[in-house]
Amino acid sequence: MLNLKNLTNQIVANLEKSALNFSYLEELVGKYSLVGDSPFFDVEQFPWAKELEANWLTIRKELDGVMGRVSELPNYQDISGRQQNITNDDRWKTYLFYAFGFKATKNCERCPETTKLLEKIPGLKVAFFSILAPHKHIPEHRGKHKGLIRYHLGLLVPEPQSNCKIKIDNRIVCWEEGKSLIFDDTFLHEVWNDTDGYRAVLFLDIARPLKFPLSLVNWLVSQLISKSDIVREAKANYESWETKFG
Repeated sequence: MLNLKNLTNQIVANLEKSALNFSYLEELVGKYSLVGDSPFFDVEQFPWAKELEANWLTIRKELDGVMGRVSELPNYQDISGRQQNITNDDRWKTYLFYAFGFKATKNCERCPETTKLLEKIPGLKVAFFSILAPHKHIPEHRGKHKGLIRYHLGLLVPEPQSNCKIKIDNRIVCWEEGKSLIFDDTFLHEVWNDTDGYRAVLFLDIARPLKFPLSLVNWLVSQLISKSDIVREAKANYESWETKFG
C-alpha cells in the first residue's frame, strides 16, 4: 500500500510538471475505463442518474429556495481560487454540498431531499448547484483528472434554450430541465448563457469506474486530493462564507 501511495504521489507531481506524463496517464485511464473513453456517456451507464431525473422537481424546489438569495451565494472562484483563470466576476454562483470528503453541513441541512439523493450515489466526490447569471460566458478549458466523470442535471434552463449551451469536443449541446448531461471534462469545453435568465444545474464529479489496479490508484488519488491544499482552501472559504450567510 505504501508503494502504491508513493506511486500516486509521483503521478500527481508529474501531472503538474509534464504534459507527456499527463497524456500517458490519461491514455492509461481510458484503457482501463469500464464506461468507455469518449466525450459523452449514456444515462444507462450510471443507474443513479435515472433516480436524479425522476426526482428533479424535488431538487428544483430546494434550488428555488436557494435562488431567493442568489446574490449572497459565493462566486465559484471565492470557494476554489484555482478557478480564477476561467472566471473572475460575480456571475457564476455556487451552492456547495460535498467536496472530496468535506460536507457543507448547513447547506445540506437546507436541502435535505437533495442531500438524501446525493448520499446514494456511489463514488461521489463533488456536488454543488452551479448557477450562471444572464450572459455569463465560461471560456474554453479542460479538467486535469480523467479519473472523474462530470455530471449535470438540468434544473433551471432559460429561454431561448438554444442560447444556453455547452460545447464539448466541438459538439454543442443544450441543457434540458430534468435531463442528465454526462461527459468527460478532460475534453475541451466552453459554456454560454446568452439569455436574460439564470441557468442552474446540479453539478457532480463522480469517480470513473475503472478496472483494477487503476481503480485503486484512482481511489488513492482521491484520498490525496481530499487532504490537499485545494480542498482545505475550499473548506475554509466555504466556512467563512457560511458565517456571513447564516
